[in-house]
Amino acid sequence: MIEAIRQDLLKLSHELGRPEHKLAILAEGNTSAIVDDETFIVKASGCQLETMRGEQFVQARFQDILKIMDAGLSDDETTAALQNAQVDVTALKPSVEATFHAWLLKQDGVKCVGHTHPIAVCKILCSGRAAEFANKRMFPDEIVCCGLKSLLIDYVDPGTELARAIRAGWVAFVNDNGFTPRVILLRNHGLIAVGASAGSVLATTLMAVKAAEVFVGAIALGKIVFMAEKEVQRIHTRADEHYRQKLLKLT
Repeated sequence: MIEAIRQDLLKLSHELGRPEHKLAILAEGNTSAIVDDETFIVKASGCQLETMRGEQFVQARFQDILKIMDAGLSDDETTAALQNAQVDVTALKPSVEATFHAWLLKQDGVKCVGHTHPIAVCKILCSGRAAEFANKRMFPDEIVCCGLKSLLIDYVDPGTELARAIRAGWVAFVNDNGFTPRVILLRNHGLIAVGASAGSVLATTLMAVKAAEVFVGAIALGKIVFMAEKEVQRIHTRADEHYRQKLLKLT
């Protein structure tokens, strides 16, 4: 079972790391997937998505990783705790962002997580218009793949502080909207896509990047014409769009 999960995550990582997608360079980004109720696999620190190998995914225990979030550890203590949370303590060190991966993988419907730093998206996240991009929609497939709106998180230090910010933001988002986000936008940082499969994470990521390119292009032409709320809701509730979501394994 774990080998099949590892292979799916490997394919996703390679796709996210392809240079032509402009989602991640060098050791940017990380991916993860559930193995079972107690463990998950996550990209090891310092590895490149484009050239990932199976042994560069680290299997870690949810319980031990989640304890780190509120433990108030120093950087060195966090590193040690991450290594001690591994099933095989001799394996490579987990990404410092393993904490938010662990928390997200425990949310309903989330079995896979992909975090990237897309150039197109970061242009917006490093601007004053990030909230517009998160809360409004421009075209139907953006709604189908990325949801009605995205969760926007202000910049915080990567690692446990970011994990806590994502947790707080996610809970507030669900309370306010009544549904879970598919896309998490991190100001001055990057994008996180969550989904029920590696394929859904890839589809959501690529569509979010397309949306970012459209957003910036529309600004360059003078004005963004967003879809009206009733039009957004119409796409969201259409049976044929739900069918497409199932085929894409988005739901």
